[in-house]
Amino acid sequence: MKIYTKTGDKGTTSLFTGRRVSKHHIRIESYGTIDELNSHLGLLRDQDMDPHAKQTLMLIQEKLFTVGSILATEPDKDNRLKIPRISNADIELLEQEMDQMNEKLPEMTHFILPGGHTTVSYCHIARTVCRRAERIIAFLHENEPVPETVLSFINRLSDYLFVLARKLSFDLKADEVKWIPEKLD
Repeated sequence: MKIYTKTGDKGTTSLFTGRRVSKHHIRIESYGTIDELNSHLGLLRDQDMDPHAKQTLMLIQEKLFTVGSILATEPDKDNRLKIPRISNADIELLEQEMDQMNEKLPEMTHFILPGGHTTVSYCHIARTVCRRAERIIAFLHENEPVPETVLSFINRLSDYLFVLARKLSFDLKADEVKWIPEKLD
């Protein structure tokens, strides 16, 4: 099977159902951003970190393929195609992971500037791409329903990536630089 089909040469592509839409359609933008996020998570997972975090990132990457397939399918067609779902258990897993990491981290008293170590920076980039995906999916949801578990999962994932960045800073002994706004006279 060839990877190129030439069917998109005029600026359209197919959803899972076969319906052709513009390559800038909000559905394409939403799952394209999820794909971008997944790639950033792959880069992050390739860094030196504890095996549990790598395993969790791999699980998240698999769930993002599920999210992408949901977003690539029109809501009135998803039951016929037996698209997998994002469950409340998937969301709870992210919450449990955050709770476990937070137990070991110092209390956060200020906003933190992204950076301090390349691995931490990769995590912050993934977090911001996740936030962009969330905004795009929320916009899509205003026009065509998206399962609430997808919205919750992506929201929770950006929180998870923030906490993971803090844990990576802690593990790598990288400084967390606090943002302290300058005082106005």
